[in-house]
Amino acid sequence: MKKIILFVAVGLVLLIPSCSSVTVSYDYDKTANFGAFKTYAYTPEALSLPVGDLDRDRVLAAVDAEMAARGFTKSDSPDALIDLIIQAKERVEATATNSGGGYYGRYGYGGGFSTTHIDYNQYVDGTLFINFIDKSSEKMIWQGRGTKTIDEHASPEKKETNIKYAVKTIYAKFPVKPVTTK
Repeated sequence: MKKIILFVAVGLVLLIPSCSSVTVSYDYDKTANFGAFKTYAYTPEALSLPVGDLDRDRVLAAVDAEMAARGFTKSDSPDALIDLIIQAKERVEATATNSGGGYYGRYGYGGGFSTTHIDYNQYVDGTLFINFIDKSSEKMIWQGRGTKTIDEHASPEKKETNIKYAVKTIYAKFPVKPVTTK
């Protein structure tokens, strides 16, 4: 029975999509009047993200789409500034597997040799910070953070899909909800 449960569990794990979900957290100033903001622009730092030009353009386009969905427009004289920060951390997981060994039975311990094999899995976790800043006070009033394991070998289409999904997931916690049209 235990073998059947193990095979079912392994089968379910194999059916889960290989793309990991985005872990999101956020913080904001509860006293801020988000309804007072209608226009935005990017900080110079946001426009020079430390990623390739193609990925930077994908991030900016995804943020623009989320801001437009909430009724904001880009402006040369904005009410708010958007600052973007990207961090990447290389991670290593080690998994040990034992094979061989002995058994303990009715008449004591019997056994043989045991070996341990260690597998290392290296991956990169990327975090995108989206900061919403009140331009008049120069105070950050909202920050959304999303972290996801990065697929460094993804196709351009998959990269775009992943970035759009990550930005949309972060913006789900933004105080100004998308404007619905009928």
